Amino acid sequence: MALATRTGRRPSTTRTLWDSTVGKKSVMAVSGLIMLGYLVVHMLGNLKIFFGAGEFNGYAHWLRTLGSPFLHHEWALWIVRVVLLAAVVGHAVSAYQLSRRDIKARPVKYAHKRRRASYATRTMRWGGIILALFIVWHLLDLTTLTVNERAWAGHPYENVLATFSTWYGNTIYIVAMAAVGLHVRHGFWSAAQTLGAGNARRDRALKFLANALALVLFAGFVSVPVAVMTGVVS
Repeated sequence: MALATRTGRRPSTTRTLWDSTVGKKSVMAVSGLIMLGYLVVHMLGNLKIFFGAGEFNGYAHWLRTLGSPFLHHEWALWIVRVVLLAAVVGHAVSAYQLSRRDIKARPVKYAHKRRRASYATRTMRWGGIILALFIVWHLLDLTTLTVNERAWAGHPYENVLATFSTWYGNTIYIVAMAAVGLHVRHGFWSAAQTLGAGNARRDRALKFLANALALVLFAGFVSVPVAVMTGVVS
């Protein structure tokens, strides 16, 4: 039986689920999969830069007219942005609260060291912080064009070249994509376990898929700055 609140009313099912560890892990899993889906689509869109300025700029224009004429200009894009923002916030808040809950549950250090976790597992927290900071930078760089000194409004192809023509633009992006790869590698596996997709027979396939997704995303995203640096895209 659900416990009554101080006001005498029972908490809602949604609140009860959110307050539980299982609920928070489920929010992390679902929001993580939403962001993963976006990353795959975003990477595929980025690769259109290899087909030239006309193709890439046309793709950027299409994103703003998606759903037309049923939807007004940029409505679909803003819907995607709102869903992504909700996913990012839900993911970050759940991760933080689960971390605090874990610390409170184990205030005393283990008497014996546990088996060393994978590098991706041990860096999930810092990877999340790096990605959060990168999202802010990325928006300021290629969306608002605030930090892109050679930005040219309405010319996304040229703006991408301007970003990756600087050492700091390349460094920030490649480091962030490495964090993406590590985060996806561990996060996909964790989401599968949380949502009940994992079992003894599927574990090997899920681990392979997690590694493959991480590698493909890293290679796909990093191929763009590398192509600019080497003159393949110019």
